[in-house]
Formats: sequence, C-alpha cells, structure tokens
Amino acid sequence: MTKPALVFSWEMFGPYHMDRLEAVGRRLGHLYDVVGLEVGSKSHTYAWDSTGEGQHFRKVTLFPGRSKADIPSFQVYRALLRECRKAGASHVFLCHYEEPDVFALAVTMRLMGRRVVNMNASKFDDKPRVLWREALKSLLYKPYQAAIGGSHRTVDYYRFLGLPKDRLFIGYDTLSLERVRRLSGMTPAPEGVPFAERHFTIIARFVPKKNLFRAVEAYDLYRRLAGDAARPLHLCGSGPLEADLRAEVAKRGLDGHIIFRGFLQEKGIAETLGSTLCLLLPSLEEQFGLVVNEALAMGVPTILSDQCGARDVLIRSGLNGHIVEPDNPEGLARHMLSVASDEAEWRRLSLNGRPFQALADAGYFAEAVEKALHSLDARKDADQGAAQSTDESARKGTRESEA
Repeated sequence: MTKPALVFSWEMFGPYHMDRLEAVGRRLGHLYDVVGLEVGSKSHTYAWDSTGEGQHFRKVTLFPGRSKADIPSFQVYRALLRECRKAGASHVFLCHYEEPDVFALAVTMRLMGRRVVNMNASKFDDKPRVLWREALKSLLYKPYQAAIGGSHRTVDYYRFLGLPKDRLFIGYDTLSLERVRRLSGMTPAPEGVPFAERHFTIIARFVPKKNLFRAVEAYDLYRRLAGDAARPLHLCGSGPLEADLRAEVAKRGLDGHIIFRGFLQEKGIAETLGSTLCLLLPSLEEQFGLVVNEALAMGVPTILSDQCGARDVLIRSGLNGHIVEPDNPEGLARHMLSVASDEAEWRRLSLNGRPFQALADAGYFAEAVEKALHSLDARKDADQGAAQSTDESARKGTRESEA
C-alpha cells in the first residue's frame, strides 16, 4: 500500500533543512513518505555547499545548478505542483508565504483538499508594522491550516495574523546537535579545550541587522576593562560590510585582537565553536539565530540581543547565558568580562545549557510536525462529526414532516 506523502519545500537546502527532514523521516517515515523539494541547488544569499541526498527522506531538486531568484515564479509554481502531485502529497509544509509561487501552491493544494502548513520564524517586533500590509499578509496566510514557528513570539504573531491558536507549534528553528558535535571532532564544553585557551566568537553575515559595529565597540570596551587578560574575538562571516568593518577594527587599534575568519561552512563553524568561550549575537533584527543551537551543541554559553527569537526558547538570562539590548555596548562588554574572568561562572552557564539542548535539536521539529498532523486530523474528525450530526438532524426532520 502506498503511503501518503509529507512534502516540505525550501528555496535551497542547507544543513539545517537536511537535519529537520532526517528527523521527520526517522520519527514518521513508517507512516508517511517524507519528501523534500529543493527549488534550486544554489543561493545568492547563502554560500552553502551542496547537501547531497537524504537518508531517511527523499530529496528532489527542481532546478539543479540554479538559484530560485533567477527562475520565473510561474515556472517554480508549476514544478512544485508537479512534484506534489507526483508524490501524492497529503500534507504540504511551506516557507516564504509571500512569494507568488508559494502562495499559488498553497491555494492550489487547499483547493485539491490537501492540508497546508506554514513554517516561519518572523516576529511582530522584527520591524515596524503597517496596518494595511498586515491586513494583506493575513490574506496571504488564509490557505494555511496550521503552522510551525521558531519562537513564542512567532506563535503570537501567527495568532495576530489570524491562524488558529490550537494549531500553532514551536520547533521550526532546530538542527542536529549530534551532527555539530561529530563535525567538530572535539569534546563539548565545559570539558575539551581549556578555559584559558578559549575565545569569543561571532558567526554572522556582514549586514546591517547583525549590529557588528556595535559589537566591535563593545569588544573595545571589554578590552579596556579586562586589560592584559582580554581574550581575542573571532569574527566569522562575509558580506557587503566587510571592508568597513576591517577599517573600524583598524581605527580602534584592534588588529590581531579581532580575527576575521571568513565565511565558514558547517564543519568550520563546529570546529570554531569547539574552542569558543562564549558566542555573541547582538543583532538589531534576528528572527531566531540558529547559531545559538550550534553553540548549545558544543556547550557554549551565548550573550545575545533581546531581538533574537532564540532567547524565547533556548536562553535564560543568568542561567545559561545573558540577554542584552542591541544598543547597549557597555552591557555587552560587562557580560563578556564576567564570563571570561570567572571559570566557575563559565562552567555553570555551560552546564545549565544542557536541559535546553532538546529544544534546539531537529527532533523537536519532527515532534512539532507530528503535533501539527494530529491537530489537523482532530479538526478533520470534528468537521466530519459536525457534518454527520447535521445530516442526522436533517433526516430526522424529514421523517417528522412526513409523519
């Protein structure tokens, strides 16, 4: 007997997408054919390596060697629809609701009687909201019957946009902690690399919303506070602001103290976190911040901005990390000093992160998918029960009128 298919689609599959679908395949593969539709194998936004084939799910690349940004939306829609029909999709999980091909596919799947689930990490506080845009956005969400979000603020935003409260779940922003540890080849903190040999790390694209100039300012303040005991900062990433960042570092006399590592693939990230004292994520805007998950995998505490969705789920201030306002460089600097100067405090933060690891792992996404399926089945049963009750009432009324 052919199994119904759970179809998931993203623009390009990075390591995180593979992790999530492997977890879904392990958890639900005995009941469903798990299919991942990758639109293109290249991206203008992310410099990921090719992710290869899935082990517990079937991956289909619609346009090998191309980026979705270079393909007409109608062509993408037709390819997605063709593969959904070919797979026998019973449930379709979609990201980027605002793109024409995604919206068209969501509407088509609903008209065909399929279940449609949204995946997103956006929060209301990501940016200023305009009433008419939010009203339009709520219309674009109409095809969706359930959703999986990154954080509690994502779920709140879903509710604001009109999605049903009882079919909203957290767990979208996850990855395989075991993969990160395996790639690092190192023992997670607080064991492994000695406390005295660890450094601060930022892993981010060099774009304005990552607030990297404020991070450099905070690091400069930290060095003044710490004196000769100050640790280096590894700045990992690339982007349009790189030349300006290098100039700012040189102007402050921080060459050799702030080390530019370039863009790192998944193995490089894992290895870097294996020797990291504390991760810094001071973003002005951050839907979630998956690097926090990777840091948790390696036992590394995080100091992050209150704009990061990860703070809702993975970080408790003073327990396994610290939360700071993005416009507060002195606060960031003093948190850095407290972590770097006290090994007992650092070990406490590291160990306190362990209970949060299950919420960072891709298994949590698979659990959210299962909950979404159950919620939709419950809704279907309720609708069928209501229809049956209506039919019985109508038949009863007919018999009474005939009598």
